[in-house]
Order: sequence, then structure tokens, then C-alpha cells
Amino acid sequence: MDNKDSQSNSGYKRTLTNTHIQVIALGGTIGTGLFLGVGESIHRAGPSVILIYIIVGVFLFLLMRALGELILSDLSKHTYIDFIKKYLGKNIGFITGYLYWLSWITLGMAETTALGIYFQYWFPNLKPWIPGLITIIFLLLINLISARLFGNLEFSFAIIKIITIIAFVILVIYLLITGGKTTFGPVTLSNLTNHGGFFAKGGKGFLDGFQMVIFSFIGIELIGLTAAEAQNPKVTLKNAINQLPVRIILFYVMSIVA
Repeated sequence: MDNKDSQSNSGYKRTLTNTHIQVIALGGTIGTGLFLGVGESIHRAGPSVILIYIIVGVFLFLLMRALGELILSDLSKHTYIDFIKKYLGKNIGFITGYLYWLSWITLGMAETTALGIYFQYWFPNLKPWIPGLITIIFLLLINLISARLFGNLEFSFAIIKIITIIAFVILVIYLLITGGKTTFGPVTLSNLTNHGGFFAKGGKGFLDGFQMVIFSFIGIELIGLTAAEAQNPKVTLKNAINQLPVRIILFYVMSIVA
């Protein structure tokens, strides 16, 4: 074992397996931005949102390759903030760390708000803050117990999200083949161009769509942060990042087309 590996094993008990990392990486790219925010993305950009997801996905793949190379170069560093401190100085690292913390506070509020919206669909009289508060306490307890428990539960939740998307895509393919209809009209690929064209909202709408699409990918960098908990980070991180384009195409682009 070299010096870097020995350093990486100090202070952290590595309990996440290759399966954990792979599914967490997949589940991390599927969230509120896809299940709830996609409606706003389509409203702003029209069918051209498909192209936006492909463009953003390519740039994120390059970003994650760079982040992966950085983290694997020194496994004694546990987050990209550590590398910022090392190469750009403690002050910039301090500012970046708190900006990252602020972004997750904002995202957390968006997620809990979305949770309240979901529950109100089935329970109209339920206060939207109640399911959010229960979820925050539940997640806090999980993280305080162990990383492995978190990994197992995240694995289960990610499987649910994956199965949901696959079932949705299969349903739409079935409706396409059988000529199925909905309350909004027939299910057909011509819907991509019939209502104002592929760029239905014009160039401005196309550019506006980037905001929601980029938001939907927040959390993708968590693949890199799992290095501190992975049993074999040199293998698992490499596989997770290299499979990123496949995940984006299969689960984002296909579901958006559907």
C-alpha cells in the first residue's frame, strides 16, 4: 500500500461498496428536477429541452471526468473543497465551501417544498411543512448512525426512482405502438414538432430552459464526495463517472422524450 492509500484510510471507515456507489451515482442524477421541475423546463423551452439535456449532459460528463481525476490523484483529500484550499488558498476554499453549503440549503428547501406539493396531491388538507420536517429528521438520524445504513437506504430509494422512470418510458412506448390517447390528445412523435415546432418557444425559450435543466443536475458532484466512504474508490469512482453519459441518455433524455 502506498502512502496515499494509507492516508486515505485514516479517520474514515470505508463501508460503501461498488454497488452502493453505482446506484447512488445514478440516483443522485434523478430527483425533483426531473420528476417535478421538468414541467417548467418543457414550458420554457418546448421540445428543444431534449437538446438542452444532451448539451448539459456532455458538459457535466467533462466536468465529472476532471473532478474524478482530481480526487483520485490524492485520496487523502475527501472533497473538491480540499483541493481548492490546496491549489488556490484557504480563503478561496473557505468562500467556496460556504457557497456550496448555501447552494445545498437552497436545494434542500426546494426538495422539501416539492415533498409538500406531492403529499398535498393525496392529502389536500395536510400542511406542506409537515412531511418536509419529518423527512429532514429521518435523514439526519440515518446519517448519524452510519454511512453503510445511508448507502443501503439510498440504494433502495434509487431503485424506486429507476423503476418508476423505466415503467413510465415503457408505458409511453406501449401507447406509441398501440396509438393510445390521453386527455391531451393522441400519443405520437409528431407532438415534438406539431405545436410550434421543435423550438416552440424560440431562441429565448431555448436559453431559458438551461436554468431549470442545470438545476435538475445539482447533486451529480456527490459521486466525487463518496470517495471518502468507498471501499475501493479507484475502481468505483472511475466506473461511476464513465457510465455517466449512459445514465443521462437512458434516464433523462428518454424520459423527457416520453
